Amino acid sequence: MEYSLDIAQADRVLEALRRDYRVYAPKRFPKQGRYSDTDIIRYDEVRKFEEIVWKEKSDYPMKEVVMPIQQTLFYYTEDEYRTSKNPVKPVLILARPCDINAQHIQDEIYAGNGGYTDYYYERMRGLVKFAMMECTGGDDTCFCVSMGSNKTDDYSMAVRFREDGADVQIKEDSFDTYFEGMPKGSYTPAFVEENETKVTIPDLSDKQVRLALKKHPMWREFDKRCISCGSCTVACSTCTCFSTRDLSYGDNPEAGERRRVTASCQIAGFDQMAGQREFRDTAGDRMRYKILHKFHDYKARFKTRHMCVGCGRCAHRCPELISISATVSKVNDAVNEIKAEMAQQGR
Repeated sequence: MEYSLDIAQADRVLEALRRDYRVYAPKRFPKQGRYSDTDIIRYDEVRKFEEIVWKEKSDYPMKEVVMPIQQTLFYYTEDEYRTSKNPVKPVLILARPCDINAQHIQDEIYAGNGGYTDYYYERMRGLVKFAMMECTGGDDTCFCVSMGSNKTDDYSMAVRFREDGADVQIKEDSFDTYFEGMPKGSYTPAFVEENETKVTIPDLSDKQVRLALKKHPMWREFDKRCISCGSCTVACSTCTCFSTRDLSYGDNPEAGERRRVTASCQIAGFDQMAGQREFRDTAGDRMRYKILHKFHDYKARFKTRHMCVGCGRCAHRCPELISISATVSKVNDAVNEIKAEMAQQGR
């Protein structure tokens, strides 16, 4: 069923939905941006249609709804512990196709990682349904078409926003009840077919090429450029790195709570082990790890897709203006160079 709503009607539908769901969407937070007098757009609960930001890409992805930056896992005392309570009210998230595809990647990592399912992720993920926000093409950092993440069929309803309202297609029949009495319309969801930015995925099927690429001098550029702040991975819709911290109550170290806290493989010391050993102790080595993981290792392990969905948020958030699409282009150039050298050597 399709509906065509004006703003007042959209508000009434949203009010009805909020009785049964916590509704999340991109929302603007004025004066909370990185620089003076700039805004930030991130996911939060919305109560009015006008709060939903649909013309611009959010600075941060929807993964924070399912996996908050800080999450209490359990509470403990000297003798026992108690698992933190999970919200019981279902969640409806308004998300673009690339973000919905990114959540599928999170599913594979948290719920399909070698047969191990993360309990805290699974209990929250089971509450989530998606309302697909039709995308108009993104900006010059988006390359979702190159990554095959520009389309999805995983949604309960689809929404095309207009200045004066929204067109809605209901895919899951149970949501029709929230539109009772609303004017019918004609709407078929459309998806982005072409981006301004295009990316060619490097061919890393040859192990010898991969080994040579790891030693290529291109990575040394990032020793000077990357400041290892981790902004790119916090803004990434698929990154899942975290650490755990114990928060003690008062003066008693044996009573408190354990929290899962978002972390980043791009920050120095993240992979530090006993004896202060680090496997990737330069910014270039950490960048190499991230890029090769997203454009080879993940797909080699899970046999499904690459880990990047082409949302371009990492480029937006990088204070050094490092572009992931430009970086992948450099990897392609390095791979072609390595293959040419191997051909000359008869390898």
